[in-house]
Formats: sequence, C-alpha cells, structure tokens
Amino acid sequence: MAWVKACALADVPTDEALAVTVGAYEVAVARDGDEVFAIQDQCSHAAVALSEGEVEDCTVECWLHGSRFDLRTGKPTGLPATEPVATFPVDIRDDAGSLAVWVDTDTTLNGVTPA
Repeated sequence: MAWVKACALADVPTDEALAVTVGAYEVAVARDGDEVFAIQDQCSHAAVALSEGEVEDCTVECWLHGSRFDLRTGKPTGLPATEPVATFPVDIRDDAGSLAVWVDTDTTLNGVTPA
C-alpha cells in the first residue's frame, strides 16, 4: 500500500466532498457525519466531478443527471448510472497536531479499476 496525504480533515466540510489529486487520480474525499470516504471523482455515466455533488445518507450525487453512488461500495444507487466507481482506503492520521486524510490509491476497496 502506498498511502498519500490527500488533505487536512478540516478542509472537508461535513456532508460535502472535496476534490483532491492523489497520485495519478482525481479523488473526492467525502464526509458523511463523522465518517470519511475516498471515491473516484468521476461519475461513471457522465464523466463529471462527483465532488461537486451533494453528500447525504452515505451517498454522493452526480450534479448533472442525479445519479447517486454509495460512498462505501462505489455502486450506483439510482439511474442513469449503472456502473460503479472506484473506492479507496482512507486513514485519518495526526499530522503535526492536526488531523489529515490519507488515501491509498494503489488498491481499491471494491475492485473497480479507476478510470
């Protein structure tokens, strides 16, 4: 595993997502309540940034056509998307007195190869 610091936890608003570049990938770091997730920042249907959508009930919504993706599994929970997006391992670590979000893009939690 190759863990990379993605952002400060404080930079990710509760119930929103933040676009970050982690290695070669665009990733949406999302907070749903106290949980933090990392998901490929591209809708599998329309190829637009998921980080611009709303986070609610452990899903993120694609702002263009309204598809929702489960933040845990990457699976779409509503049409028009039918294909999942990659989800990545997340670790919250102390970083000089503040908390940081670390992401491992060398592996995915759901076996989906990032686009």
